[in-house]
Amino acid sequence: MAIEIFMPALSPTMEEGTLASWLVKEGDSVASGDVIAEIETDKATMEVESIDDGVIAKIMVKAGTDNVPVGQIIALLAEEGEDVDEVAAKADSASSSSKPAPAAEPVAEEASEETIDKPDDTSPKKQANADTAAPAGGNRIKASPLAKRIAEQKGLNLSEIQGTGPNGRVVKRDVETAEKGDGKGTAEKPADSGQKDASATSTPTQPAQSVYPPHDDIPFREERLSNMRKTIAKRLTQSKTTVPHFYLTIECQLDDLLANRKELNEKLADTGVKLSVNDFIIRASALALKKVPAANVQFAGDKMYWYERADISMAVAIDGGLVTPVIRGADQLGLADIAKASKELATKARDGKLTPEDYAGGTFSISNL
Repeated sequence: MAIEIFMPALSPTMEEGTLASWLVKEGDSVASGDVIAEIETDKATMEVESIDDGVIAKIMVKAGTDNVPVGQIIALLAEEGEDVDEVAAKADSASSSSKPAPAAEPVAEEASEETIDKPDDTSPKKQANADTAAPAGGNRIKASPLAKRIAEQKGLNLSEIQGTGPNGRVVKRDVETAEKGDGKGTAEKPADSGQKDASATSTPTQPAQSVYPPHDDIPFREERLSNMRKTIAKRLTQSKTTVPHFYLTIECQLDDLLANRKELNEKLADTGVKLSVNDFIIRASALALKKVPAANVQFAGDKMYWYERADISMAVAIDGGLVTPVIRGADQLGLADIAKASKELATKARDGKLTPEDYAGGTFSISNL
């Protein structure tokens, strides 16, 4: 049976993306873990790996296609022994009636997979997720090598963990969720899924925006917006129209801070670490959030999330927009550690090498304007 390759969710906020390029063509043989395509998200351009061994039978979405929804089939992979031409022909005949599959999990390092035996389970959900033949004595479930390794290290039974990855595959997050619980049972849904449901019911419908063409007498040039700029415009509009805003300003005398920064940088000269004013602001903000926990919260429809750690998102300007990589546990870091982390994240941001783990889940944001 042909293996369906879906448009993956490469970030928590990703709903669609641009299939920037294919690195393979129809008829190419690929192995599990081979990079086969590049996807442009609202944050960066990221690589997509093959989830299994096989031959690229049919490319369903052409390179350069914009607004490809998460979960849509983008290619078909013929398994060993399958007739590639037959798979491609079936795809052509069924393409008009095909529907997007459930969104794939944003776990880039777990694209390859392994299978283990699991006792029979005839629930509709698991039957829908099954895409391999069942061996005698049980169904086969899929688990990424990373999830399997973590489960072995933690002494967890993979057969008792519900997978939330593509086609029901057990991924890293499922194992970690099971470990936080009783080590058994099924993995919980990510917290942001509840938030998404809540916001979907509470966000008012926005009126359509009129777009006026340029006046005939005005010279102009047209520039296509990147996914990042589209997302920035969407998020800013949504924030401004659905969240109450108020602004506080204060003037600070920073002479002592600047003198302290100069003194510390002289002491750190041999280490290669150089403190910026922004590093001081990040640490001060993190300590303030620990001192005033009510400021380190998030509205989630009918509930509030009180965060017990200060994860500071810092705005980094890049070509075509900005991103906000996160310094985890900034309240527990010294200035030198914050300086190292901020420099490393800023470099990755400007090089387009941030991963979802680098920019997801901040509890407080700072922009130096």
